[in-house]
Amino acid sequence: MRMRMYSLAALMLAAMLLAACGSSDNNSSSTSGSSGGSKGDIAFLLPENQTARYETSDKPLFTADVAAQCPDYKVLYSNATQDAAKQQQQAEAALAQGAKVLVLDPVDGAAAAAIVKQANAKKVPVVSYDRLLLNSKPDWYVEFDSPSVGKIQGQALVDKLKADGKTSGNIVMINGAPTDNNAKLFKQGAHSVIDSSGFKVAKEYDTPDWTPAKAQSEMDQAISSLGKKGFVGVYAANDGTASGAIASMKGAGIDPSTRPVTGQDAELAGIQRVVAGEQYMTVYKPIKPLAQKAAEAACAYAKGEKPTGSNTTENNGTTDVPTVKLAVKPVTADKVKSTVVADNYWKASEICTGKYAADCKKLGIQ
Repeated sequence: MRMRMYSLAALMLAAMLLAACGSSDNNSSSTSGSSGGSKGDIAFLLPENQTARYETSDKPLFTADVAAQCPDYKVLYSNATQDAAKQQQQAEAALAQGAKVLVLDPVDGAAAAAIVKQANAKKVPVVSYDRLLLNSKPDWYVEFDSPSVGKIQGQALVDKLKADGKTSGNIVMINGAPTDNNAKLFKQGAHSVIDSSGFKVAKEYDTPDWTPAKAQSEMDQAISSLGKKGFVGVYAANDGTASGAIASMKGAGIDPSTRPVTGQDAELAGIQRVVAGEQYMTVYKPIKPLAQKAAEAACAYAKGEKPTGSNTTENNGTTDVPTVKLAVKPVTADKVKSTVVADNYWKASEICTGKYAADCKKLGIQ
């Protein structure tokens, strides 16, 4: 009897070990969507987590849209944490698992051509999400109007400076990651306004990985070179880089409300800085329609159909990619209520916490 009990225990232990070997813990990947009976996966591959929107908005919205539009398919999610090689591995893993579609926001638009080529070879459609996949043949592209983002930021900065009585002076430009094609477009759009405005770009930086800490270091360098009074405003490509620039100014004893700073993405912390007057503006990019349009395309391809609704094309160096281009909105303090709050992108209760409550009350954000 005792031997039988030992044998049963050994069998149970072996079964547990076998089950453990069949599973893996990957912090950057997850599968969500319908449970049971799935016809396949739609891989959703995002580039980084330094920008808050990817985990807080893009991922849950896209997952929910796929569940609503094609519940027979699951979302296989991965975040590359700003590592192009890691994204390559995640894409290869998704293809090996039989993903029907890749929805890809590349860390490096040029390097990701290898991912598109592998998907093409397997006849797996590729939807380029938010950032254009370069020198390759993706099937579809869903984006915001990137050049207009830079123009909106640059124009807002110039208009604010002139409204404050300034007609010339130095501007510090803190751009996004050099590997991000959108960052290049934002920069081009901003330069198209600033360079003919009477103001001078005295210091300019491309910020690796979009990291706020690196943006802060760049702003430290600019202040050290130009002096505390040697610049009138800051072009920051997104809210993360804006946070770094503002932290640098505060550290140098400069009141950020006296040097208008741009931003992008309408992150919660960015909106709070706008409400408080520390950051002059941000660009609101409505993630809901972006995720919805990408999910529509992905579901169509997964079902063997072709998506519809493209309103333009984008040339990526190899082909003209059918594109859905979405509009963006500038947000200053007086526009917070009518944009992000009205759209329920952020609730007033989320914005108006602690020290921001008094500023919200002044602006009528309740």
